Amino acid sequence: MIDFNNKGFFKLKQNPDFAEKVKDLLLDDERIVDSYKTMRDGVVFTNKRIIAVNVQGITGSKKDFTSLPYKNIVAYSIETSGTFDLDSELEIYFSAIGKVKFEFTGKSSMLEISKIISSYLL
Repeated sequence: MIDFNNKGFFKLKQNPDFAEKVKDLLLDDERIVDSYKTMRDGVVFTNKRIIAVNVQGITGSKKDFTSLPYKNIVAYSIETSGTFDLDSELEIYFSAIGKVKFEFTGKSSMLEISKIISSYLL
C-alpha cells in the first residue's frame, strides 16, 4: 500500500487517459468519474472508490494500486482553485489509515468528486 504520510505526490493534473491503467480493476457496475496524473503516478476516481497508482522501478512496469473505498471515509475537505491560485486540494480521513491528501493543478472536478463522496457519507 502507498504510504500516504511519506509519499510526496506531485501536483496531479487531469488526464483522462490515465484511467486505462485501472480498467482491469473495475467492477461491472463501476464507472470512472475522473483521472489525474503526475509524471508517473496518478489517481482515478470512480463512483465507488479512489484508486491511487504508484508506478515503481526504472521501466515503470511495476505498479502499486491502492483502493480507497468511499464507505471508509469519516470526513473530508476540499479546497477549490481560485482566480490566481489555480491549485486545489482534497484531504480525506479514512477510518483505518488516517489522512490522505491529494493536490491538484489546473482544471479539476472537485465539486463533482465532493458530491460523490458526500453521497456515501450522508
